[in-house]
Amino acid sequence: MADRATEPPPDRTDFHEVEDGEELFVEPPEVQSQPASLAAEDISTNSNGPKQDLFDDDPEDLFAEATEEVSLDSPERDILLSDGPSPAITPITPPTSVITPRIGHAHDDMFTHSSFDEIEEDEGGDSLDIHISVSDPEKVGDGMNAYMAYKVTTKTSLSLFKCNDFSVKRRFSDFLGLYSKLASKYLHIGYIVPPAPEKSIVGMTKVKVGKEDQTSNEFVEKRRSALERYLMRTVKHPILVKDPDVLQFLESSELPRAVNTQALSSAGLLRMVNKAADAVNKMTIKMNESDAWFEEKQQHFENLDSQLRKLHTSVESLVCHRKELSVNTAQFAKSAAMLGNSEDHTALSRALSQLAEVEEKIDQLHQDQANADFYLFSELLGDYVRLLTAVKGVFDHRMKTWQKWQDSQVLLQKKREAEAKLQFTNKPDKLQQAKDEIKELEGKVQQGERDFEQISKTIRKEVSRFEKERVKDFKTIIIKYLESLVQTQHQLIKYWEAFLPEAKAIS
Repeated sequence: MADRATEPPPDRTDFHEVEDGEELFVEPPEVQSQPASLAAEDISTNSNGPKQDLFDDDPEDLFAEATEEVSLDSPERDILLSDGPSPAITPITPPTSVITPRIGHAHDDMFTHSSFDEIEEDEGGDSLDIHISVSDPEKVGDGMNAYMAYKVTTKTSLSLFKCNDFSVKRRFSDFLGLYSKLASKYLHIGYIVPPAPEKSIVGMTKVKVGKEDQTSNEFVEKRRSALERYLMRTVKHPILVKDPDVLQFLESSELPRAVNTQALSSAGLLRMVNKAADAVNKMTIKMNESDAWFEEKQQHFENLDSQLRKLHTSVESLVCHRKELSVNTAQFAKSAAMLGNSEDHTALSRALSQLAEVEEKIDQLHQDQANADFYLFSELLGDYVRLLTAVKGVFDHRMKTWQKWQDSQVLLQKKREAEAKLQFTNKPDKLQQAKDEIKELEGKVQQGERDFEQISKTIRKEVSRFEKERVKDFKTIIIKYLESLVQTQHQLIKYWEAFLPEAKAIS
């Protein structure tokens, strides 16, 4: 019999029965241990639009009491929100030390032998003193080989960096390459990695082969703004900001060319195939989730994602409507001016000319408000739709970690049954090999359990940080958006009040 009897795991349909004479004791492939996760703290975003200020900061907090209404955690769920192992887990091994992430660079030692609590103590405070701006988009080259280069300026007091103020030039594929590297290191251990802006083949093709016009300029400005917000979200993460690839991206004057970032390439096609395979695996894996916290959060994020997408679509329609209103207002102003020039009545002609001037000013107000609608509100919603995809992604990786653990348990049980059969049939030549393989599988099962506990703990911390930052972001942006609306309405009133005496003077 086996040295240790364990309760067999639940039956799974994707494992076949052992046939007589089938060789079970083959040399298993070496499994690289998965890194355990590290700690996380708050991040903050930098939602921005065009380089002009649409409003001034108001020192008075319009929603000072609103944060008292927001409660992400309730006393009834203190047990579920604790840092201990999930209720779904029955520990069978003593705690293990945190495993170093797979980072093949010179900065590896900064993560070695670190625990969650140690990293949190090192960070201290709610935010990191670092600000990044992306500016001066410049077209390099001609034709389809052309690309846009951006100036990335970093200002910080963090000792991680060699200087306090420095700038580098980066192209769009460099940003995509940075995200790809961070995602490969941290997503599978439970970290929420902010996604980079999506590629736009149509928009960039117009910039490459077309002349500069309003459409291409708007595309470049939207991308510049999105890249700036992406970098700010990345460096505000207390773990990602220390990553050697992030430090190299921000500091190095020369950066290795990012590969496999093209949308229309074999690598792009492979990514699409992998996404489809992951979707199929997600449907086939049936995880018996007994942790109410994870079940509740997954449902919460699914509902939130659906509602944010609907609101994002509505705000995009509002932006289009505001731009159409601006165009129609400009046409009205031209028509009023032409009518005033042809009018013989002096007072009426002067009033119509003044009306045309007012409408021209209102046209500019509508353009400014359309920019505020987009850069303040629509872009925030779009960013969080993509962030929620990353959040749901770490939940999927937790499921994969659980599946790997369960697969090891099933294989261990089969090996033990085969060992018992060898003892019964008295085959000592294979018995020692069976014992060695069982011992190795027991280590894999224990490591799988530790990995599952660790990713569960990391996700709890990351979700808590994400929720706090989400509330903070939405409060900040809603206040700014309301201030822009109020300023626009006040300016409209001033314009019409100034025009009213001119209209009354018509006799």
